[in-house]
Amino acid sequence: MRGKQDRPVDQAGLRKANLALILDLLRTRGRQSRAQLAGLSNLSKATVSNLVAELEIRDLVRPAGIVAGRQGRPGMLVEVQPRTVCGIGLEVNVDYLAATAIDLTGEVIHESRVPLDVIALGPERCLDELAKLATDVLSTVEKQGAWTAGITIAVPGLIDPVTGVVQLAPNLRWRQVPMADGLAGRIGYSLAGIVVDNDANLAALAEQTTGSVVGVTDLLYITGAAGIGGGIIADGVPLRGAFGSAGEVGHIAMDPGGLYCPCGSRGCWETQVGLIALLRAVSTHEDPVRDPSLDLEQRLTIIRTRAERGDRRTLDALQQIGSALGIGLSILVNVLNPAVVVLGGYFATLQEWLIEPARREVAARVLGPEAAGARLVPSQLGFSAGSRGGAHAAMRRVLDDPTLAPVQKAEATEAPA
Repeated sequence: MRGKQDRPVDQAGLRKANLALILDLLRTRGRQSRAQLAGLSNLSKATVSNLVAELEIRDLVRPAGIVAGRQGRPGMLVEVQPRTVCGIGLEVNVDYLAATAIDLTGEVIHESRVPLDVIALGPERCLDELAKLATDVLSTVEKQGAWTAGITIAVPGLIDPVTGVVQLAPNLRWRQVPMADGLAGRIGYSLAGIVVDNDANLAALAEQTTGSVVGVTDLLYITGAAGIGGGIIADGVPLRGAFGSAGEVGHIAMDPGGLYCPCGSRGCWETQVGLIALLRAVSTHEDPVRDPSLDLEQRLTIIRTRAERGDRRTLDALQQIGSALGIGLSILVNVLNPAVVVLGGYFATLQEWLIEPARREVAARVLGPEAAGARLVPSQLGFSAGSRGGAHAAMRRVLDDPTLAPVQKAEATEAPA
């Protein structure tokens, strides 16, 4: 009797897995006929037709024309339906809030960034501002007739993934902030649909999915912001560690007698190559590049212009930071042996002056000849990487379980295999 009771649960789980498989095949391989999907999935044509029909009534896929050049009954192609389901990514950083929304095809349908002095505001007022941003994005998605699969928030710090609490974010001066609960209450969104994750982990996901290292299975992403974090993907899987805090590379002790770090230690790598270190090195206190009310990319453009004009202070600072960046990276390359290191944030913006000195240090300091060949590449996503990764992570809810998407139509388009 017990086996009979368990059977419906098993069948439901199997159906969800098969729906996810068909949706993933269409998303990654493009439009396919039902016969092609049957071949790719090792499922029967009848089963595939049934699965496609359910995906269609949930507005996840749509008919996409007839198979060309086929004899006999024509086969109808199916493809992922754009702009009907969206994943939303939000990012909180020292200088800004950011938001991205993507659809099932990976197309960005909304992207925005708001300059903000997050430290001065504190967590409660920051959550108020984040709620306004989230409400704007949700409104944009709703106006397009799309359903929101979920929201993932990128934060530079240690996160409890179960509760959505930011346990510690030194650069934000935050401890034990109930991020998921705080946002859910402010925007009236289901807490089950909100996830909080580390910004570097999400940025690594974005780069691997749509950025500069698509398909690379062993990579290291380095944030180039006020904090320096590492997103590690090993053998295609994010490396989080026993307690979820892997990747806090900015707190490698490079100089135990050096400058104090917001984490409380001295001489962390972050104090040498973080955004604050850059701004201090290239400017005086009154310089506009230190003005947090200016958009960060606007401030970095000022620094770029000075470097292009040959300003000696700027060039010396960039050379020094590039070398310090390479020394830290050589440690990480020796330990992790990634195929590619992706440099994000301001490292990408100022790549012309930072990457070469960093490459020289890595080449000189790694032990294995293969490790010395680890590629250093700039991010293609810049300061959008965290929120884009959040959007992709949010979309995974419906990719893993397509039955979460509401039924939108009574029946699917009837088509031959």
